[in-house]
Amino acid sequence: MRRDDPAGLILVVEDNRNLSEMVGEYLESKGFGVDYATDGMDGLRLATDNSYDVIVLDLMLPRMDGLEVCRRLRNEAKKSTPVLMLTARDTLNDKVVGLEAGADDYLVKPFAIQELEARVRALIRRDRRQVSAEVLKVADLVLDTASLRVTRAGQEIQLSPIGLRLLTILMRESPRVVTRRDIEREIWGDGLPDSDTLRSHLYNLRKAIDRPFDRPLLHTVQTAGYRIADLDAPPAS
Repeated sequence: MRRDDPAGLILVVEDNRNLSEMVGEYLESKGFGVDYATDGMDGLRLATDNSYDVIVLDLMLPRMDGLEVCRRLRNEAKKSTPVLMLTARDTLNDKVVGLEAGADDYLVKPFAIQELEARVRALIRRDRRQVSAEVLKVADLVLDTASLRVTRAGQEIQLSPIGLRLLTILMRESPRVVTRRDIEREIWGDGLPDSDTLRSHLYNLRKAIDRPFDRPLLHTVQTAGYRIADLDAPPAS
């Protein structure tokens, strides 16, 4: 593993050697450093032990598939490294399943290598924008974006990968109202889900961070969007 590559360090987890070499050689020609894994177990080990800027992860892999790699990376290793998932499956449901597992973006094979580069760079830009705010806090709700640990009133809260991303968006913008469209685009990109998907995730998020506590922090603003704010806090003097 190298940390002296100006564009960033990428882990490519792909069992097709020709595709893996093509992607790696192209990214290296653009100034990236590249590490490789040819199966899910090795990919998870490298992703857990090292710090990468982006993981390019195939869905269908020997020993452990990409979905399981992603889930373990988020839930067990507590790694927030951006993941670009590669797959031959192109239905909306397949994309939603990948994003639910913790992927940040989704690229369908066959793809243009220039598009992969553009998506990798976009993930790096977005991730580096968020690094400066490692701990987000609203009232007694705290999100550590480095460890992906969420607590409220000192109690640890378990969230799904999509729930964590949704909470991050709302806490980062708090107390501003975030539109439904902006939330959907940041989480799902252009492959927008059906109308009930975001509502379902918001319901689960509200149940996790508000239901056990005395006052709500997640608010729906009719016709405008959603926000996380402590509306019962006294005004600043």
